[in-house]
Amino acid sequence: MQVPLPATTVRVAVTQAEPVWLDLDATVAKTCALIAEAAQNGAQLISFPECWIPGYPAWIWTRPVDMTLTTQYIQNSLTVPSPQMRTIQDCAAQNQIAVVLGFSEHIHHSLYIAQAIIDSDGTILAHRKKLKPTHMERTIFGDSWGDCLDSVADTTAAGRVGALSCWEHLQPLLKYHAYAQREQIHVAAWPPLFEADEGGDALFSMSKEGTIALARTYAIESQSYVLHTTAVIGPTAIEKMQTSTGAIMNTPGGGSSAIFGPDGRMLSTPIPSTEEGMLYADLDLQGPIQKARAFVDVCGHYSRPDLLWLGVERREGRQHVRERAKQRGE
Repeated sequence: MQVPLPATTVRVAVTQAEPVWLDLDATVAKTCALIAEAAQNGAQLISFPECWIPGYPAWIWTRPVDMTLTTQYIQNSLTVPSPQMRTIQDCAAQNQIAVVLGFSEHIHHSLYIAQAIIDSDGTILAHRKKLKPTHMERTIFGDSWGDCLDSVADTTAAGRVGALSCWEHLQPLLKYHAYAQREQIHVAAWPPLFEADEGGDALFSMSKEGTIALARTYAIESQSYVLHTTAVIGPTAIEKMQTSTGAIMNTPGGGSSAIFGPDGRMLSTPIPSTEEGMLYADLDLQGPIQKARAFVDVCGHYSRPDLLWLGVERREGRQHVRERAKQRGE
């Protein structure tokens, strides 16, 4: 019999899994299976990686133009609202678990790197797009609208939860905007990540070690828990997307999911990079966060807003066609 956790404690599940690459319905089914598994193990929140649905478009780092795969990717990306998203929302509600979902969003045949924070009753609390796609991602993904700032929400069972994707964790102003909203749990969503090639010319900041450094930094700066969530890529996907000669995602593996405390320490035991699994942790949303913020609170006592502040320009609902009302006398 499971012992009830204190009211301030949240049990989280962090996925390290492989999607059913370029297959919307199959990956939605796997998403629901993982949600149910996490809930059966007592989790109140589950996190998924960047572009989990329908898998990260790994081929863009091998060849920027592949119209066959790009067309298939568009056809299998997730639309909001849609029957597939409704299936995930209903699954969250049935299992009474909050879900932070990463997906490729399909809007009239344009694609965006998106995230949704879904509450334990199935309500979408936040729906955002990545501020700016990273480097080669711009070959198939568009920039966000003002909704990139909709990154934090109050969940029923898991406290105040925020989310960013990939190299958004290198954006100081965007991070500070999230910090100022006082996250308790932050989901850092990433594609498959690989060990640094110390002798090569690849950026260390794109490696498993570099991104873990970013996760630790985010935890220390925000004094929140960070759920560093990554995907796995296997031989079938490498063959399907023809990435064996590419700069990254050219060998099986990529899993490096982890959980970090508000002072940056790792709270989880790593899963081997080629294996799928789930990390669980019981997070105290009061004591450790309060202890960390008592020493350094970058949005509170350890700040100087009289000298340095963040300005935010929100333009909700940007429209491609804008009508101006006629003025009297025109």
